[in-house]
Amino acid sequence: MAEPRKPDAPGQTALRAEALGARLPPLVVAADRIAATVLQGVHGRRRAGQGDAFWQFRPFLPGDAAGRIDWRQSAKSDRLFIRETEWEAAQTVALWSDASRSMEWRFAAGRPSKRERADLLTAALAALVLRGGERVRLIGGAGRSHAGRAGLASLVDSMGLVTKSRALPVPDPGLPRHARAVLIGDFMAPLPEIHAAIAALAAWPVRGHILQVLDPEEETLGEGNRAYAGRVLFEWGAGGQSILVPRVEEARPIYVERLRHHREGIAAIAAAAGWGFMTHHVDQPPQTALLALWQALGPD
Repeated sequence: MAEPRKPDAPGQTALRAEALGARLPPLVVAADRIAATVLQGVHGRRRAGQGDAFWQFRPFLPGDAAGRIDWRQSAKSDRLFIRETEWEAAQTVALWSDASRSMEWRFAAGRPSKRERADLLTAALAALVLRGGERVRLIGGAGRSHAGRAGLASLVDSMGLVTKSRALPVPDPGLPRHARAVLIGDFMAPLPEIHAAIAALAAWPVRGHILQVLDPEEETLGEGNRAYAGRVLFEWGAGGQSILVPRVEEARPIYVERLRHHREGIAAIAAAAGWGFMTHHVDQPPQTALLALWQALGPD
């Protein structure tokens, strides 16, 4: 197996994400989608109206217009605050990129790792959302929201601070209700754990989409590749778990069937929560997955 190459620096990821996002139109959320996300309102009692009802005060963010500062509220502390409305509170897209060890794997030196592709897609999608005038936050990213074109660089910096020990998102108490979420990772965790993570988000309530990122060699256990023939030692996990397979050829059909069953399980979990699910391979153009996610975040 090839040696992992050095991951892209945050600045390089931001530049590549901007270039990728520039090829697609900005994310536009239709009025009926906005109305649906604020239907229940605060504490589940407020009805959706014109969207100008007060929702909450939130900290001033880079990219916000200075004219939106609520000086009366800001005078009560040493921070600047903006008076946020129902409509604005619905305009948050929460992103999560799997940073666990399994995502570092790559088949060949010229092919991106799953982690690099997931990070690029996360940043590129954030670029589209920010260009559309919406805010982005990372699930598990210290509860900070990012706004404006300048928000992309700060978001990418925050991506490097997310813990690498978790293969699934953890509860985020700061996540706005009725926000939309996009989770990007390999989702190789046990199905009960995936179900618990998605169910917790759906109950918040948050609607979203799962993008499973895999290397094509994972789909077939390296079928047709000499490196995956005969006796092979497979290693995984932060704890250095391993298994020696005497004949990969005999194990391959079982593996392929279990992977298919696992994927069907993820799709069923997503469907039960009202979420979308799709798969992306790292040897495919990232634009393909980015366009699919952009369309998925649009109106139903």
